[in-house]
Amino acid sequence: MSNYSNYTDNELMQGILEKDSRAFSELYDRYNGMMVNYFYKMLWQDKEKAQDFMQDLFAKIIEKPKLYDLSRNFKTWLFSVANNMCKNEYRKQSIRHNTSYDIEEGLQIKDTGMNAMDNLQDSQFSEKLKLELDKLDEKQKSAFVMRYFQELSIKEIAETLHISEGTVKSRLFYTLKKLTVSLKEFAPQLAKMILVLLSLTTEL
Repeated sequence: MSNYSNYTDNELMQGILEKDSRAFSELYDRYNGMMVNYFYKMLWQDKEKAQDFMQDLFAKIIEKPKLYDLSRNFKTWLFSVANNMCKNEYRKQSIRHNTSYDIEEGLQIKDTGMNAMDNLQDSQFSEKLKLELDKLDEKQKSAFVMRYFQELSIKEIAETLHISEGTVKSRLFYTLKKLTVSLKEFAPQLAKMILVLLSLTTEL
């Protein structure tokens, strides 16, 4: 019996094209948690909506596997489809002021060992940061969430959003610049947060 856990994403997609249910099960297990988390961060921390969107995403894979070009990186293609789903939802929901992020959870994706994020426990800072992230437009938000919450590389984000790596970096640095201005009254906490985020931004 084949060990599907050893298959590459592309090999699994080839199996799905051939109606192999075990290939789909492996791909689902590999990515469903990641995609639920992505939709949760992008869609106003609505757990039910995140689950629904994740199910819809994988339904697309089952129903129309030929939409995937086997020459592409599967992970970036999957995030590209998910991002388009979010953009369509934003169009339906023209008012997006209810967006909220679990800041302390999200910014702990990389622990530098220096306890750099300890001061994020400050409730006023956390709440203000949530409000400022809510003001990001769709382009800034998608790049920010993919990088800082989902840990996609600059290259993967560029491929997902069909933009250059330079544009990705510009969007991320622009977001950090906005946060620096809007959160300047929280200088100690902000300084430590920016150090962590900049270290992530410079990684490929």
